[in-house]
Amino acid sequence: AGAETVKRAVQLDVESRFQESLVCYQEGIDLLLQVVKATTDEAKKHRYRQKISEYMTRAEDIKKHIEKEKQDGKYHKQIRIEENATGFGYEKLFHEYLTEIVSEVWVEDPYIRQLYNFLRFCEMLVKGPCKVKTIHLLTSYDEGSGRSQQMTVLEEIKQSLRNYGVTLSIEFSSSIHDREIRFNNGWMIKIGRGLDYFKKPQGRFSIGYCDFDLRPCHETTVDVFHTKHTKKM
Repeated sequence: AGAETVKRAVQLDVESRFQESLVCYQEGIDLLLQVVKATTDEAKKHRYRQKISEYMTRAEDIKKHIEKEKQDGKYHKQIRIEENATGFGYEKLFHEYLTEIVSEVWVEDPYIRQLYNFLRFCEMLVKGPCKVKTIHLLTSYDEGSGRSQQMTVLEEIKQSLRNYGVTLSIEFSSSIHDREIRFNNGWMIKIGRGLDYFKKPQGRFSIGYCDFDLRPCHETTVDVFHTKHTKKM
């Protein structure tokens, strides 16, 4: 498993997908260290340690490269989600950016209509490892009779978050068009479809209803930036 993970890291490295490559290098190194501990053959141990040292050096180089891109305002990662693709739950998409210093989150989306998706996003923030204290939601009103239900559901989410020490601030605008999510550690994520990139499940008891990793997605593009040089928060 360690060898396969490192092989994937090298492949991503060659493709200049550095953020994903770094994650695979780190996972692969951890797995190979476990192999070293379990190996009694000293010659094999020596070979493993040499390889681990090489991978650790490359991982550190990638870290420096990513940090330089962030400082220069050039960091940009793009993820293409294909039609009906699975495995793109919110944890998969956001987890690597939700560091422990994240305490404030901004969600701007004019058309959040599947409020269960927004609730699931809030649940992810509550679970950590970040320590979110405030979530700002900027959206638009539902049209017609849907507005009353929209307000009722958002108020329920707001009250529930309060039980976990999280404040939900809600504002409405009829002029916003962009969809973006920002964390106060400097990361900004733009999703073409916003948080509603999942397809509706076939039924309440169908696979993917509860676990978003198993739910098919609409085709969309996710762009990740570091906001230090792109937008003031």
